[in-house]
Amino acid sequence: MTTHSTRSPERRMARFLGALALTAVLAGIITEAGIISSSGTATAKQPITRTDAAGGFPISAAVSVPAGSDVVYLSGMTPSVADPSAPKGSPQAYGDTATQTVSTLNKIKEALAAQKLTLGDVVMMHVYLVGDPAHDGKMDFAGMMSGYTQFFGTADQPNKPARTTVQVAGLAAPGLMVEIEVIAARAP
Repeated sequence: MTTHSTRSPERRMARFLGALALTAVLAGIITEAGIISSSGTATAKQPITRTDAAGGFPISAAVSVPAGSDVVYLSGMTPSVADPSAPKGSPQAYGDTATQTVSTLNKIKEALAAQKLTLGDVVMMHVYLVGDPAHDGKMDFAGMMSGYTQFFGTADQPNKPARTTVQVAGLAAPGLMVEIEVIAARAP
């Protein structure tokens, strides 16, 4: 024996209208909360917020990126050759840590500009430093900071990313002592 549902067209219409009303109520709640705009696109009413590190250190202890922001991940970048007359693959060819940091951050600045972003949009930075032969094989943190502070936490560009700096055994090419990767974000 086969049974068939005998729903009347009126009953189906009532269920449809009920579901439609529920959808409209939920859409109103979501729009009012700022999750979806009335145009249907994701929005974030909150800006990117940065919490300064303790002691005035020129990084952010935390950066909060609201939902709906555009996020761009840049691969690690290394410096350009600073002295073409120096032996190829030597630290002298790329310069000291400060020189390499400035060169790398300028390359990152250009890459961000191609994405219509600036260094002020950087929310996270990872810095990889190779030990400097001029510093007994230890990373030149002070040299990196002298280059970094030309770009972040300045009067012209006060934003500071959250950041990690580590010493690594080596980078992709001999003579390189600096590689930096960043994440940048723009709130809608």
